[in-house]
Amino acid sequence: METIIKKSLKESVEAKQKLEGMSKEIEQMCKIIVNCYKNKGKMVILGNGGSAADAQHIAAELVCLLDRKNERPSIPAIALTVNTSILTAIGNDMGYEHLFSRQVHDMVAENDVVIGISTSGNSANVIKALESAKEKGAKAIAWTGSKGGKMDEMGNDFVLKVPSDICARIQEMHITVGHIMCEVIEKELYGRK
Repeated sequence: METIIKKSLKESVEAKQKLEGMSKEIEQMCKIIVNCYKNKGKMVILGNGGSAADAQHIAAELVCLLDRKNERPSIPAIALTVNTSILTAIGNDMGYEHLFSRQVHDMVAENDVVIGISTSGNSANVIKALESAKEKGAKAIAWTGSKGGKMDEMGNDFVLKVPSDICARIQEMHITVGHIMCEVIEKELYGRK
């Protein structure tokens, strides 16, 4: 048991140390998102499983507050993973691969940014959502593991490939990047008191 714990912690620390070397890439992604907000856009974020929870978590940080000392207006962010009636209706009537693209098609506008999270980069429903975002003229951002998968090959506006092939470590880094991104967005839009 102790061996598993130490191994997991070591992997997590090593992955985040590698992530530090991606700070310029993360900055580039944040600039795209901040620009969308400055142009009256919103963030739409989605993923499956643990990535669905990450999408909800990130949306909550923006709509509420990440920095509790910095009162500010709500920053518009929507997680497409939370309405069970929509999710089950689309999944049942149209197919699971259309779960998010159907929502993106009707909810996303040109000034928006869509973040699709998939640890493998191969989730069909996330890929279709990013394709739909591009069709609408929105910015399409993919978050994956180090291999990137199909999401790395589809001409998105930005692909964040975190440095791991282990699902749990990828998810840990995604939420770390999510918190950093929210901090940057808050600071760039509203400063800090």
